Amino acid sequence: MHEVAIIRDILQTLEAHHGDKLDRITKVQIEAGLLCNVQPILIQNAFEAMRIEEPKLAELDLEVKLLPVIAFCKSCNKEFPVQLNRFVCECGAPSNTIIQGEELRISKVEFIND
Repeated sequence: MHEVAIIRDILQTLEAHHGDKLDRITKVQIEAGLLCNVQPILIQNAFEAMRIEEPKLAELDLEVKLLPVIAFCKSCNKEFPVQLNRFVCECGAPSNTIIQGEELRISKVEFIND
């Protein structure tokens, strides 16, 4: 289950960048492209398991935002959404140029207001 490793990486990143304010973080939002092979429910379950192990995470919320796959067509110079795993533009040309959908990143960190 690679979701546990992903959650650990997220927590390590938060500690590295916000170590002195880690206890003030209330919410973390991550963006996961549909091609990165992350299931939001499994990420949430892994996060809940980590919250049990780490009392300092008790008040932290995690939000997973799924991003659709978007490709770029070199024939007509347009972006298009990939649907049903068909990497074919509306002009009929196939494309393997993915511009969104493979990422997995922390997109937002919210802190307690002073």
